[in-house]
Amino acid sequence: MSCLSCASDNLAEFAAEVNVHFLGLKNLDKPSVFIFPKLLVCLDCGFSWFATPETELALLARGTSTNRGSTRKRVLTALQFASEPVPLAGGDS
Repeated sequence: MSCLSCASDNLAEFAAEVNVHFLGLKNLDKPSVFIFPKLLVCLDCGFSWFATPETELALLARGTSTNRGSTRKRVLTALQFASEPVPLAGGDS
């Protein structure tokens, strides 16, 4: 598999913790959604992506959350990464 941004093959997979907040002042009272995906990072350009597990995706789609992080994890293969990328801001830390 190659990087979707620069086509490099220098990729690494990491465990990640993502805390997703709902945008806007009207959503300040909504708890955030914790996601624990496998993060694929290009070690050349910094482009990163992950797939949101189904349980957390449903919470985001409903605009609700729970106060606990999900313990359900989905192992992603390289093929799933390629078909379900969710781009993050790469290299702009």
